[in-house]
Amino acid sequence: MSKEEKFVQLIQDHQGLIFKVTTVYTNNKLDQQDLYQDIVYQLWKSYDSFKNQSKVSTWMYRVALNTALTKLKKSTKGPKSIPIEKVVLQQTENYNPIYEDQLKLVYAQIQQLNVLEKALMLLLLEGKKYEEIAEIIGITASNVGTKISRIKQKLKNNILKQ
Repeated sequence: MSKEEKFVQLIQDHQGLIFKVTTVYTNNKLDQQDLYQDIVYQLWKSYDSFKNQSKVSTWMYRVALNTALTKLKKSTKGPKSIPIEKVVLQQTENYNPIYEDQLKLVYAQIQQLNVLEKALMLLLLEGKKYEEIAEIIGITASNVGTKISRIKQKLKNNILKQ
């Protein structure tokens, strides 16, 4: 299998990861598509330098988050909230409107967080351990724990105010 074929397979296997990052850091479908392309381009540029010293998903998250943050810094518009109606929620056979409303509320509150807090919550909701989050973000695991604890309290307070 050629290098290009391996890369395409890697992107296909982890497209959900890229989609999650683009959803959190963009405001509309067009921006999301642009950011997706930018992330794939940056992954391709750094593909040769990936030495399998960490998990592939860790490397991809780091590149995706760095790309999203760089693009956000370059934007003069700054971050905006995504209308919750645009967030794709998976429907299940046991559709529960109360659960969906609560989920929308949580996502709306996450959209109000700063860029680092969003990244931390995205990775936490993805099921990443503090050590892996620390490696992706570039801070210590204990700092991750402290920040996540503060973010959870912040979200809880904001939700209770609703």
